[in-house]
Amino acid sequence: MAIRLALVNDYEVVVRGLADMLRSYTDAFDVVELDAALPVQQPVDIALYDTFAQPQGDGDRVKELLANPRVRHLVVYSWNLQELLTTATMQRGVAGYLSKSLTAAELTSALEAVARGETVISPDPGRSAVIGGDWPGREEGLTAREAEVLALITQGMSNADIALRTSLSINSIKSYIRSCYRKIGAVSRSQAVLWGATHGFLPDRVRVSEPDISGS
Repeated sequence: MAIRLALVNDYEVVVRGLADMLRSYTDAFDVVELDAALPVQQPVDIALYDTFAQPQGDGDRVKELLANPRVRHLVVYSWNLQELLTTATMQRGVAGYLSKSLTAAELTSALEAVARGETVISPDPGRSAVIGGDWPGREEGLTAREAEVLALITQGMSNADIALRTSLSINSIKSYIRSCYRKIGAVSRSQAVLWGATHGFLPDRVRVSEPDISGS
C-alpha cells in the first residue's frame, strides 16, 4: 500500500517542487496534500516538513504538526544538519530528520523506513548542494540558501532574525545577501524587498488536495 504523504511549507513552489521530485515514485507514495501555510487536513502516514524560510525543527511549526492527530509521523527535510538542532528536534518526537542533499531514491528509502516505524536521521553529508526540490528565484539563478535569505528579508526580518531562524552566523547571512543582491540587481534592502514581493517570495496560503504527480 502506498504511503500517504503531505508536503508542508509556506511556499507553494517549494511543495510542488518536492512533489515533482517524487514523481517517479508514485507506486511508493500517495501525495494527498500540498500544504502552504495551512494545517494538514487529511489523515497521512507522513508529513514531510520542508524548512525553507521556516522555523527550524525545534520551532513552533513542528510542535503544531506533532500535535495534529491526522499526522502519524513527522519528518523534517532540511539542509541544516547541526547536531544540537537535530538532537533537539528528534527529542520532540519527530520520526525523521533528512538532508536536502538526498537523491529522490534516497529520500524515498528513508520515508519508507519511517513508515515502517523506524527512526531515520541523515548524517551530515559535508556538502551543501541541493539535488532536488524547487524554490522561488531558482530560475533567476539564486541558490536555495540565497533564496531563503531573500524570502526572510521580504517577510521583514532583520539580519539578526534571519540568523536565528536559519541557525547561520551574521557574517554568513551578510554574504548571502551580497551575492543575492548582485544576482537580482538590488542595491538596497528596500529594492530587494520589492523584487522579492514581485517574484514569489511572499508566503502562500493554499492547500492542494490530491495533487496529480503522475506526470500525465
